[in-house]
Amino acid sequence: MAAGRSQLPLGEFQSLSPEETFNFGRQVGGELSGGEILLLSGPLGAGKTMFVKGVGAALDIEPDEVTSPSFTLVNPHTGRLRLYHIDLYRLEEGSGAAHAVDLDDLLSDESAVIVIEWAERLRGYRLPPSVWRIVLSGDGEMPRRISVMSG
Repeated sequence: MAAGRSQLPLGEFQSLSPEETFNFGRQVGGELSGGEILLLSGPLGAGKTMFVKGVGAALDIEPDEVTSPSFTLVNPHTGRLRLYHIDLYRLEEGSGAAHAVDLDDLLSDESAVIVIEWAERLRGYRLPPSVWRIVLSGDGEMPRRISVMSG
């Protein structure tokens, strides 16, 4: 499969637990071939990092190594594919957020997978076509709704 041409499951999915969110992330990660960009959105506590842990597990990255990069902004991981886990929560909205994490440089690694939490902060930053938008909603003990869209 050509890089960035994965067939991820599209549509609405429900998660009743952190384990289900992790397993859905693992399912998505199993479809990745490199070159994909996953844009994650959702409130604090919706399960974005748990989803990324699952993606990492499918890429042969130890789940305990995948932590929120809220303070480091970018956590690189090496497994079956290189994973760049980015968190834009602490950055201002706009193209400055992309420049703060050197997104242009990361995008040049066409065989890597890039997962961006709080991706809505990129506002207007032009990304390559291999983008998947994943919205997680719900918090606390509520079930999570996970929406997956291409483009």
